Parts: sequence; C-alpha cells; structure tokens
Amino acid sequence: MENFEKRRDRFELFEGMENPLLNLTFNLEVPDFRPYCKLNNLPPFHFFLFILFKSLMKVENFRYRIFQNEVIKIDRLIPSYTVMNEDQVLNFTRFEYSEELKIFIERSLKSREESTKSRKLLHSAKEFSEREIKDYVFITSIPWLEFTSIQHPVAKFKSADIPSIAWGKFKSGPNGILIMPFSVQAHHGFVDGYHIHLLAQEIAREIDVRINL
Repeated sequence: MENFEKRRDRFELFEGMENPLLNLTFNLEVPDFRPYCKLNNLPPFHFFLFILFKSLMKVENFRYRIFQNEVIKIDRLIPSYTVMNEDQVLNFTRFEYSEELKIFIERSLKSREESTKSRKLLHSAKEFSEREIKDYVFITSIPWLEFTSIQHPVAKFKSADIPSIAWGKFKSGPNGILIMPFSVQAHHGFVDGYHIHLLAQEIAREIDVRINL
C-alpha cells in the first residue's frame, strides 16, 4: 500500500464528495486482434476480455477498494460481464480467472451459455460477503453501438469503489489498428485520467505481445 499512501490526501478529498466518481469515455486504439483470433479459432470478445483482466491486474490503482472504512488492495479479480438471455433480458456471468488464455475462454464460454439460457437472474453477487464483492470489476459490452458516453449504476456513490468498464462496436482503423469506444468509471480517489491512460497502454501492449508470439 506504499503507493496508495502517496495519494491518501487525494483519496480523502474525493471520498468526502457526494459523488467521487471519475467517468471517462474515449476511442481505444489497439492492434487488430481479429485476424489472430480467426487463425486460432478464438472468439474476439472473450480474447479481449482476457487481455483486459490481465491489464487491470497490472495497473495497481484499479485494485484499490474500501472495506470496513479502510483502503485495501485486492490480489485477484473475478471475471464477470453482462449478457442477454434468450428473452433479451439482462443477465450476468461469473467464473474463475485463469492466466491461461484457452482455459479462461473455456470458462467464459461455459458461464455465458449458462446465463443466456437462464430466465432467473444469475450471479448478481448478492450471495457474496461484503469482502468478496470487492474482487469484482463490473464489465459490460455494447457491441451494436459506437457510444460516446455511458453512466453505470452504483449502489451508493459513497461506496462506489468498484470500477465499471464498458466497450462498444469494433471498427477498423488505419495500419492494422482496431478502434472501439471504451469507458472507465472509477473512484477518483484511486484512479486519475493518467491511470486510465496507463490501462489503455497496457491493453494495447498485451495484445501486441499475444498476437506476435
């Protein structure tokens, strides 16, 4: 927590506000990973999800949380994201993270199948303890739209310490670049625009390394 202590006074400033959230939407530019996914029979959404979770773990500020009025740093993330079930109603997935790409994708696909087939609301995290929920990052994808902003729901602004991330429709850019609308919502006591920039850089780097192995 040494790095956090360097910004504790900033945290206290934003934590004292009615709404401490920073919400930034921008065009994320990354190496186009779709040819790699096609060549290796990998679903692009789940490949990108894997890259995102690896990147989140590497930018420490996205792992700060508030638990029992104290700031903690989590050491794992629980993959979860929204899907539409067969009635076109929102549902949630959840599965165990793996550092192995193929295992991660297998688990993600299995969880997606379970949640898209269920009329019952699954994996809402209401069954989790106060501490367990802190291992979440809230993930959603809106692949039909090139959105320019998004506002995520929060239970209480004062406890809005869990980041929310969304991305939209992929489009091809010049020179082998893939562009997508990308939104990060996080507690400003933990995350500045600079850290969102670092996350974007890390995502692009992770993709570049993976597709050029």
